[in-house]
Amino acid sequence: MAQKRIAIVTGAGSGIGKSASLALLKDGYYVGLVGRREEMLEKTAAESAAPDRALVLPADITRDADVERVFSAVKSRFGRLDLLFNNAGMGAPAMPMEDLPIETFREVVNLNVVAMFMCTQHAIRIMKAQDPKGGRIINNGSLSAHVPRPMSAAYATTKHAVSGLTKCISLDGRKDDIAGCQIDIGNA
Repeated sequence: MAQKRIAIVTGAGSGIGKSASLALLKDGYYVGLVGRREEMLEKTAAESAAPDRALVLPADITRDADVERVFSAVKSRFGRLDLLFNNAGMGAPAMPMEDLPIETFREVVNLNVVAMFMCTQHAIRIMKAQDPKGGRIINNGSLSAHVPRPMSAAYATTKHAVSGLTKCISLDGRKDDIAGCQIDIGNA
């Protein structure tokens, strides 16, 4: 019997995260659906080919305790983690950077970088300890990391940071069979 494949997708209630979750469920994965709005996660699970393999995990991944709860729930339920798709993210209103409220900038950094880092830490801990060890971490970057748009300082800055984090995951994870990669999608 083949081993179960386990994934976590952040931002799984809509857009790219929802589409990725549905594709993983269709491909036989058990998927932890993570997002702030439980009703949206429930809809993703209900629309899937296998709602019994979807684990709805409402959480605000900018909160340490919520991240801990999500990864503990997946480890407790499935015993392992094979794939983390760090998808959740946000932008800021287009405006000159001198007019962007610092709190808005901090919110974007907190979700797009700090939360992604926290989720990555928890995933690596599970992936290193499991048997067989290893896994894959996919980060949702952006073309903005390569070609920023005017008046997008917060978003472009964080997506540059995502590229650096992804490279570090690849380098540091190699010895433990943890692969890191990034997708850079344009408008979606």
